Amino acid sequence: MSNDDRRLVYSSDGSLPLPSYRAQGKAQPKRASVPDDGVLRVGCERRRNGQVTLVFGLAPAELELVAAELKRLCGTGGTAKDGVVALQGDKRDAVLAYLAKAGRRAKRMGG
Repeated sequence: MSNDDRRLVYSSDGSLPLPSYRAQGKAQPKRASVPDDGVLRVGCERRRNGQVTLVFGLAPAELELVAAELKRLCGTGGTAKDGVVALQGDKRDAVLAYLAKAGRRAKRMGG
C-alpha cells in the first residue's frame, strides 16, 4: 500500500475538524394544530391496533388529572402526552358527557 492510498482515520492532535452529521431518517409529518380558543376537541382516530379517542386543548397542569379521571370513567387504558389525552377505543360519547358535566366547553371532531 502506498502513501497515496492511505487515509487518516484518527488523530489526537486536534488538527482535523470533526465531521458534522445531519439528522438522518424521515422527518415526522406535522400534525394539524388545534385552535387555542378554550374549546376542548374530542375526536377518534383509527390506528394499527384499533380506534383511539383523542382529547385536545387541555392545559398542561390539568392533563394528567383529566387523563386519569377519563381512564377510570371509561374503564380503559390510555395516556397523556404532548398535550393530548389518548384513550383506547371509541369513547367520544362518554368523554363529551363527562366534560359537559364538568362545565367544560367541548366539541366533537371529525365525523
